Amino acid sequence: MKKLLAGALLLIYTQLLHAQDSTTQKLDALITVYANLGRFNGSALVAAHGKILLQKGYGLKNADSKSMNDANTVFQIASITKTFTSTVVLKLVEEHKLSLDDKLSKFYSGFPNGDTITIQELLSHTSGLHNFTEEDTTINETDEQRMIPYLKTLKPDFAPGTNWSYSNSGYVVLGYIIQKVSGMSYWQAVRKYIFEPLHMNNSGFDFTHLKSADKAIGYDVLNDSVQQQSTITDSTVPFGAGAIYSTVTDMYNWNEGLKSYKIVHEGLMQQAYTPCALHNYGFGWQIDSIYGRKMLSHSGAISGFGSNFARIPGDDVCIVLLSNISGSAGSTFNVTHLTDKLLAILYHKAYTIPKKKTPVAVNKDVLKNYTGTYTIDEMNLRIDVTVGDDILIAQPYRDGHPGPTSFLHPLNNTQFYDERDDDLEVTLDVDATGKPNGMKILQAGITRYAKKIK
Repeated sequence: MKKLLAGALLLIYTQLLHAQDSTTQKLDALITVYANLGRFNGSALVAAHGKILLQKGYGLKNADSKSMNDANTVFQIASITKTFTSTVVLKLVEEHKLSLDDKLSKFYSGFPNGDTITIQELLSHTSGLHNFTEEDTTINETDEQRMIPYLKTLKPDFAPGTNWSYSNSGYVVLGYIIQKVSGMSYWQAVRKYIFEPLHMNNSGFDFTHLKSADKAIGYDVLNDSVQQQSTITDSTVPFGAGAIYSTVTDMYNWNEGLKSYKIVHEGLMQQAYTPCALHNYGFGWQIDSIYGRKMLSHSGAISGFGSNFARIPGDDVCIVLLSNISGSAGSTFNVTHLTDKLLAILYHKAYTIPKKKTPVAVNKDVLKNYTGTYTIDEMNLRIDVTVGDDILIAQPYRDGHPGPTSFLHPLNNTQFYDERDDDLEVTLDVDATGKPNGMKILQAGITRYAKKIK
């Protein structure tokens, strides 16, 4: 009987290992396709149920030295920094050095609406502070003495707590408030509260002056070969909104610290993971649902780099994608889209594998004929179509809020594909004269019709 039981357990164990190997192969194969198409170039980590299934690099870390990305490559993680800033703020709340109800004017006078903007509203992007990165002003390097007066000059987007708008300004201010409250620099506070206890030894802030063989070079485009090295953004500019650099290994340590509530107690962290009433954003986290599970994530984009960090706490799932390309080839859309497909593999759901498509030349007058406004009434969706360089540009708006822009390349005079999204195809519905009545939109296997209204 004991031999039979041991044999049965061995069989089950072998089957589990085979299933894990099969999943890893699918994950690796999918990322490899994205890498071969120039849509991902970086390092990836995928873990589920407490086990790392994949941890490796794809493509070039440095085109000049021909060195390749691996699990130890260091990347700028851009706006994923906000998950760290928000957690340090909550740690200071836990230590009774700060309150979520504290007003901005307690720390800085002279801000428009400063007497009513709260720490909580800064964390959730509901403060109304205008996002300084939307301005044309070039800021190469800065500090508190220069940045705070500049932010005060920006006209608010709305009254505090009445709307939602992503604001790097709010997180830059939170970084300075951390300094005032903790008595340390922002860099020292993040190291003390997060990096050191979680052994994130390859993470830091001053990427410009980082001397490491593991440092990735950022590039603006990556087609068949790497081109156009990016200018590094000085860490003092994005500051608490986007200054951190890290590795996929360190980011997994961050995930482990979060899931065990090692930094901040569970009650406060659950507040961070609760969306505000105005948007699916909590305190430094995007909150979504996928396959019936709650997903916490944040993406990042900065010159030369793109990133995504996604967690499904209920199933102990963690995906980290860090890329050293930016521009259309390495857009945030690509890393989040790849994340969604990796999740489909983990949850045994259907997914499509991208294929290289070759656009054809279409007369610009034909393209101009398709410009205008299209609507899908049942979805309260409006799509504005304009012409770019030999392409159509489709900008969707739902309930007045803009969605991700689609860059549509022609397969023929009426059929188009999105250069980044293989799940999206558009076919113009035209009459005998070539005038469009609407367009059929095929996305993720579902076809919808958008009628042209002007």
